[in-house]
Amino acid sequence: MKCLILEKLKAIKKSDTKPLKTMGRLVQNHSTHIEGLIKWLKKMASRNEIKTVTPGSLSKTNGRGEKLVLKITVKTNEGYKLLARKGKLVQEVFLVTTLDESEIKEIIEATSPKSCRKKKGS
Repeated sequence: MKCLILEKLKAIKKSDTKPLKTMGRLVQNHSTHIEGLIKWLKKMASRNEIKTVTPGSLSKTNGRGEKLVLKITVKTNEGYKLLARKGKLVQEVFLVTTLDESEIKEIIEATSPKSCRKKKGS
């Protein structure tokens, strides 16, 4: 019986030579988020190199920027802490990844909602 199971497992391993494509996980542990942030974070989490994206605490600031902006602030043990800002709101975002800061910046720019829009006059 054990031999049959082992043979079947070996056959499965031989036929399954293509590596699986996995995407990161977006943790939604809060009920409130900055408008448009979750959509952006889902795009980021779809990248293979990003393991987990977790939005953190939401607070008010004195800023008045109208556009949603995502900035890298601190390197953590597992990845990076980012800050999302829009209007008078700021929200922490924790990113678990093995990428370096420049690669994260490229992903932020590539997945940014404003990068998908056409510029005026184009």
